[in-house]
Amino acid sequence: MAQRDYYEILGLSRGAADGDIKKAYRRSAMKYHPDRNPDNKEAEAKFKEVKEAYEVLSDKQKRTAYDQFGHAGVDSSAGGAGFSGNANFGDIFGDVFGDIFGGARGGGAGGNRSHRGSDLRYNLNLNLEEAVHGTTVKVRVPSMVSCKSCKGSGAQKGSQPSTCGTCNGQGQVRMQQGFFSLQQACPRCRGTGKIISNPCGTCSGQGRVQEHKSLSVKIPAGVDTGDRIRLSGEGEVGESGGSPGDLYVHVKVRQHAIFTREDSNLFCEVPITFSVAVLGGELDVPTLDGRVKLKIPAETQSGKVFRMRGKGIKSVHGGETGDLLCRVVVETPVNLSRKQKDLLAQFESSMQEGGVKHSPRSSTWFDGVKKFFEDMKFPH
Repeated sequence: MAQRDYYEILGLSRGAADGDIKKAYRRSAMKYHPDRNPDNKEAEAKFKEVKEAYEVLSDKQKRTAYDQFGHAGVDSSAGGAGFSGNANFGDIFGDVFGDIFGGARGGGAGGNRSHRGSDLRYNLNLNLEEAVHGTTVKVRVPSMVSCKSCKGSGAQKGSQPSTCGTCNGQGQVRMQQGFFSLQQACPRCRGTGKIISNPCGTCSGQGRVQEHKSLSVKIPAGVDTGDRIRLSGEGEVGESGGSPGDLYVHVKVRQHAIFTREDSNLFCEVPITFSVAVLGGELDVPTLDGRVKLKIPAETQSGKVFRMRGKGIKSVHGGETGDLLCRVVVETPVNLSRKQKDLLAQFESSMQEGGVKHSPRSSTWFDGVKKFFEDMKFPH
């Protein structure tokens, strides 16, 4: 049977760049790999075909011979450049897929393999004033720090870690499963490349111990619930001398007794008396910067919202300062004396004499209710 053209197998033209060859191989190899197609003989055959094509086209010498003489130029039985059907696919697979599986390629640098420390999270509760104006707080967090007894080596004083004999200090070993070749952390040294025969008594060979540390955290003005502050390098120290992680301070703002925050705006309810709503007046209204005067015009209805510009919050994320929105609520008098009740009754009688001019909304509403009953033909 005639062999298929290697370029055709990978779906490429003869002038394809080296990078295109690698991409095409990566795509086809993942598609037909036996682990993805168990008990599929056709996929296995195509996988071998793709592997063979890539090994030739990825090698400049073999590719040149193939371009000039075809399969005869790379067929060892024909005396050409020689393609070995028994070539170790692990080397090819490691070169192309090493970045996916995180394995070091063959011949990579050995030595002690350090690992970055874990990030830490601290939940910080603030009151609204602290969040709006900014503050500095002290936090105490548990963290893994470098062991002072062994200076982070994990070995007892006077001794040193030795090179792992299983991985020769590489920290990783190669596992071959059929055509599938992967690198994984050495099970003996757990990826460090070192063996500690005499572990430090303080840290039990870990090179790290847990301690609590106190930090001063500057909270910028305008933060809100859900914001987080990153303190670089204040997380856990890394293993085997690795760089430390970060500390993330997550902000939560407590509920306020007066104000409700929405983005850069503040909201509050202002209770007013019936007489102030009718006759108008001035009230002292609190803001986060002190008291201000709020003028209530005569005949103000309950639920009316007054906007005080610039009395809100300037967000930590930028933008203009928000507003304070005050919603007035007319409070119904309670615990009235007999005399006060009589006066209100006289007032109500005078209101009735004035007709609809005193309560236009009520009159309109009752007219609408009457029409509704008539349209629905409810019995009286």
